[in-house]
Amino acid sequence: MTLRSLLVVPAVLVAGCNVDVPVSPSDRLSPTGPALSLDGVSSSFVLDFSGQLPASLAVDVAAAGGVVTSRMDGIGLAVASSADPGFRARAAKIAGVRSASPDLVLQWTSPKQAGEAVEADASSPVTTQANVIGSVETFRAIQWNVDAISAPSAWTAGYQGAGARVAVIDGGVYAAHYDLRNRVDAARSKSFVPGFAYNQDVGTFWHGTHVAGIIAAEAQGVGTVGVAPQATIIGVKALHNGSGSFSAVINAVYYAATPIAEGGAGANIINMSLGAVFASNEDGGVQLKNALSKATTYAYQRGVTVIVAVGNNAIDFDHTANLITVPAQSAHVIAVAATGPVGFGLGATNFDTPSSYTNFGQSLVTLSGPGGNDQLPGTAICTYKRFPSGTAQQYCFALDFVIAPCRSSGASITGYCWAEGTSMASPAVAGVAALIVGKNGPIPPAQVEAILRQSADDAGKPGNDDYHGRGRVNALRAVQ
Repeated sequence: MTLRSLLVVPAVLVAGCNVDVPVSPSDRLSPTGPALSLDGVSSSFVLDFSGQLPASLAVDVAAAGGVVTSRMDGIGLAVASSADPGFRARAAKIAGVRSASPDLVLQWTSPKQAGEAVEADASSPVTTQANVIGSVETFRAIQWNVDAISAPSAWTAGYQGAGARVAVIDGGVYAAHYDLRNRVDAARSKSFVPGFAYNQDVGTFWHGTHVAGIIAAEAQGVGTVGVAPQATIIGVKALHNGSGSFSAVINAVYYAATPIAEGGAGANIINMSLGAVFASNEDGGVQLKNALSKATTYAYQRGVTVIVAVGNNAIDFDHTANLITVPAQSAHVIAVAATGPVGFGLGATNFDTPSSYTNFGQSLVTLSGPGGNDQLPGTAICTYKRFPSGTAQQYCFALDFVIAPCRSSGASITGYCWAEGTSMASPAVAGVAALIVGKNGPIPPAQVEAILRQSADDAGKPGNDDYHGRGRVNALRAVQ
């Protein structure tokens, strides 16, 4: 759920200095927008049953004029399609149906995510020095986000997330990327977007790839390092170019949380860096929110920790009763707000300033994490270090953003983009959760959340805070 990202030209070597200069940032997203349905009239419907799905489901739906397209027996949900205008009313009368809601197609992330990528050189990986994990990645010097949560100290202590399985429910994950090629479980990755594989999307950014890299980019002496560089990523595609249906997101959660032995992905952690805000009187909106909560509750009951972005609309949800935001208001989720520096490229070391765009409110925010900030004015140019030697240039405000793997173009496998948003904060917290699971093995989500809360730094005002919830996560304390 990226608020603002940067278009950069490919790196060009100029007198020993890589020049990575983006165009001016795009305007902030508007706080709310209408939910979008296919062609303005939904042909897909989410059927929520009060109990188990009936054995006669296919026959009942056919009698109402539709076809069952997916079923989630474990949570009493089904999805049906029909071009018949009277289908919804008839489907609502099927025995046991609690609601028949239009399957809204929403823009879950910004369609203007990023542009061209800056490239790293993978021809001669740098050997890690003095056993300091991730210390010589190309862009390590500007990865303030991992430093903000003391992740390097957790790695040095021996915790890198090995054994933890993190499902990234998002757009396409570019599994061929140099930082991700050894981290993605392709066999269990799956797409719920018809016509596209889990590792397909459009453009040169690929939101899901950036998110996956923040979680688990491998320390190899090239590019970047993730918060949990030995965790396993499962790409579960529910979005394409940032948009997708409610049913795809719900099906993705259900699949990710189901054990491998039962045909699912076998995730320990689910990250959803996505979100939508809509009016509470939107047709079917409350019902769809409830349906998604069925899926997140199922994940919780199956031992899966669900971590989500709170959204980028700068809305105070303690004082906004007429709006719904999902999945941040879904049941049994850890909702993450964003923080970031203001002037990192100029020497700023405070990474806990609430991001200008983040949604907030004590009723909404569980924890905060590094997502980037956009409060530095002007278009001044800063110089930063690129390992193993040399420097590069970037707008100073861009260095307050998070750099992570992206798709780039053509055959590239070493593209990296700057982006900001609660989309970048949520995977940082998911990475810390992966460190916890890597240390302790599969443990109940309530226990994972308790460790995250108890080990968090009490940023902001003491106690529960509008912008930090119970605190900004601390990776080292989480594994101690």
